[in-house]
Amino acid sequence: VQLQASGGGLAQTGGSLRLSCRISGFTLESYTIGWFRQAPGKEYEGISCLSASGAVSTYADSVKGRFTISRDNAKNTVYLQMNSLKPEDSAVYYCNARITVVAYWGQGTLVTVSS
Repeated sequence: VQLQASGGGLAQTGGSLRLSCRISGFTLESYTIGWFRQAPGKEYEGISCLSASGAVSTYADSVKGRFTISRDNAKNTVYLQMNSLKPEDSAVYYCNARITVVAYWGQGTLVTVSS
């Protein structure tokens, strides 16, 4: 099982990045997916999740209206579109897939937003 996150990098305030999380080792379609982040010296923050059906999505207040989570089950890939980036969005971003009591995590991708 592997969740390979990519798409992080350096962005300017107000810019955009699109994170991808390519999954191998299991079929994504029955899993709830999520993105989390951890900034230096801070706790993990759950920022978005999307139900297996794709019908229900939730966002942390800190990213609501700026970030969009999506999934492509055919490609076994999860995405996080990040717009209007702020310096406080700088963190390592992790993707997550879970079903009942089973959860898988990606290795993280670093996002740095310059002011």
